[in-house]
Amino acid sequence: MNSTFDRRDILKILTASAALAGPLQLAAAEPDKPLYFTKDEFALLDHLTEILIPRDAHSGGAHEAGVAAFIDRTAAEAFMPEDKQSWNKGLAEIDRLSVGETKRTFLKATKDQQIALLKKLAKADDSPKSDGEKFFGQLKNTTVFGYYTSKIGIHEEMEYKGNVILEQFAGYEAS
Repeated sequence: MNSTFDRRDILKILTASAALAGPLQLAAAEPDKPLYFTKDEFALLDHLTEILIPRDAHSGGAHEAGVAAFIDRTAAEAFMPEDKQSWNKGLAEIDRLSVGETKRTFLKATKDQQIALLKKLAKADDSPKSDGEKFFGQLKNTTVFGYYTSKIGIHEEMEYKGNVILEQFAGYEAS
């Protein structure tokens, strides 16, 4: 009996093994347990995204759209370590700034104190210099992307009807 394999035999075996194994995925998350962030980081992230896009009478906010879970999964699947660490460092910076201004972490600060801190970081939108300002830009851009690519953002907020013929233009004139 011949026990050597040629290149074609090895490729067949590998292909069959991959097909049986199925696609590579992250381990299934426990309910209410983030994939990448600690529970405290995830709670802060969820709260921050909800402040940026809150629920209103028209549609659900970032919390209901699962924006923090979207960011969590994106960070968990990021290839480059700095893409993951920028989130950890940014969330820590938000708490550090909050403690510096209010003597409390962000989640323990009052709603007015939280809004004041975020407004301060948002002022530097065009040319962020500090770590907090840079993180706020990253947070805002990712929150908007996550929200408006979610079912709630597209269908409830933007009232996207799908690929259908509309009798009249229902959008905004950019001029």
